Amino acid sequence: MSKFLILDIGAGTMDLLYYDTESGLHYKAVAKSPILHLAERAKEVPGDLLIMGSEMGGGALSQVLIRRAQDSHVLMTTSSAATIHHDMGKVQSWGIAIIEDAEAERLSRDPKYSVITVGDVDPERLRHIVKGLGVPFSFDVIGICAQDHGIPPEGMSHLDHRHTVFKASLDRNPFPHALLYERNEVPVTFNRLTSIAESAALLPTEEVYVMDSGMAAILGATMDHRASLKQKVLILDVATSHTVGAALVGGEIAGFFEYHTKDISLQRLESLLVSLADGALEHTQILKEGGHGAYIREAFGFQATEIIVATGPKRRLIENSRLPIHFGAPLGDNMMTGTVGVLEAIRRHKGLEPISYL
Repeated sequence: MSKFLILDIGAGTMDLLYYDTESGLHYKAVAKSPILHLAERAKEVPGDLLIMGSEMGGGALSQVLIRRAQDSHVLMTTSSAATIHHDMGKVQSWGIAIIEDAEAERLSRDPKYSVITVGDVDPERLRHIVKGLGVPFSFDVIGICAQDHGIPPEGMSHLDHRHTVFKASLDRNPFPHALLYERNEVPVTFNRLTSIAESAALLPTEEVYVMDSGMAAILGATMDHRASLKQKVLILDVATSHTVGAALVGGEIAGFFEYHTKDISLQRLESLLVSLADGALEHTQILKEGGHGAYIREAFGFQATEIIVATGPKRRLIENSRLPIHFGAPLGDNMMTGTVGVLEAIRRHKGLEPISYL
């Protein structure tokens, strides 16, 4: 067992890593994210729209479909409509009709509709990308990370719910790889990751694993050659949609916070990193600010920090920071942070030999 295909499906890009543990050879690609790819198609196709498929990250596609519904008929199956919102009443309030799968299959043969099948995993598109790398489209293991807010219980926000799930897992096992799931073990609340796991299982592979992209980025950043030599580490991943900060001691997560990238400034990020290391962040206060929340398990103090590593496609936000931040590059590539995190999580889960990410 040696051939791994790892995907990090984000809001802006889909980062792909092919890694052969026997030879040590690896190949990389950064492509347009599935959501942007489909949003562009939904914007261009004519007439009424019929949307089928499974839940994926919403963002740009949701905005396009809501706008199209103002002057065209937009029909979505229940499973695909979860891309826009888990509350079907809200989806319908934006002028989008919800139909059953059987009805969608019948209507898909009607030339009146432009049919789009949504989902984070597009086998044909992946096949073309992998073919371009010059390797067979067949794998021993596929690992995929994406962000999933989860389906919260009534009365709880999806941001608070996501944080609660993470906290419960880290309280039991404070390592980021604890949030890696085998295909059939994805918590029921994570509907998007479940859809990804089910779609990936149709690809030519023996095993499928999925993971939240925030936790994958935290783990991947610690594999940067400078961070991997330190004990008390601060990590900052400034991604297209979300920004995650984490404090780790000996590889264990001591605490973390999460925000939407568009809602945060350099000055706030600097103060958050200091407060995180000092153990001074409060979950409820972060939520009030519009963030996803904060988790503190232990504090080692900012002055004891040995290194601060920043990754992510939007890390230019902190290029003028007053803090001594190093720009991380696991496997020599900032854009491979999430894929390296998933690969390392799988390696640990399976008890495989260590991998050098230099």
